[in-house]
Amino acid sequence: MTEWKQGLSRRAALTGLGASFWAGRAAGQAPGYDYLFLDLAGAPRAQFVSHLRATARPRVQTAGGEVLGLFNPQLGWSSTEAAVLVRWTAPTAGRGAALETITRAPQVASFRAESLTPTVRPAASDRPAAGGIYVHRWFEVLSPNVAEFAELSVQGWRDFETRFEAKVFGLFQAPRTAEDERKGVTRLLLLTRYASHGVWEASRDPTTEAMQTFQRRQQLTRGSRGASSLLADLG
Repeated sequence: MTEWKQGLSRRAALTGLGASFWAGRAAGQAPGYDYLFLDLAGAPRAQFVSHLRATARPRVQTAGGEVLGLFNPQLGWSSTEAAVLVRWTAPTAGRGAALETITRAPQVASFRAESLTPTVRPAASDRPAAGGIYVHRWFEVLSPNVAEFAELSVQGWRDFETRFEAKVFGLFQAPRTAEDERKGVTRLLLLTRYASHGVWEASRDPTTEAMQTFQRRQQLTRGSRGASSLLADLG
């Protein structure tokens, strides 16, 4: 998982720093997505799911957002970690407070957050499909090459999604941090559903047209890292 610089421990949140964190990030923010990477620190996951379903999700909806998914860990994440993806349809002053109902849940020990902008996917009405696994892959792309990276992605997906039981949900761009500026990169999150881990492995076949396109895309990156997850059923 990519190192993020935006994040808070539960101690910081409970001493009031959490409120200022979200106020600075959410006030007047354009519609888009929030990606919350959480450490539940051994708390019963069922309790967090219940809180998300009964308390946080309605608050997000009231504020003009939608909880698109809770992703539970598979390969590449600790057993205590999880991610929540939230979509917003309009600027709202209640965005920060609604997100706090997730990040300040009693089960959350710490969190990292990214406000994401969709690129070529997803469309405004797209939702993650149930079943299979979701792979979260972060790329550090040389900033002048972001548009070409997205174009090559679209080209590769034509063969990739035809050949394999897989579907790209989204390619998102994260705001550039001071470290990103220093390194000359832009961070992108690719979120892909595969029917299984076996399909994920098979899709890496270097002889396919898709992988040959993705290899050209890889030349534009400074690095990448991926992890798999299961989409929880929130009812």
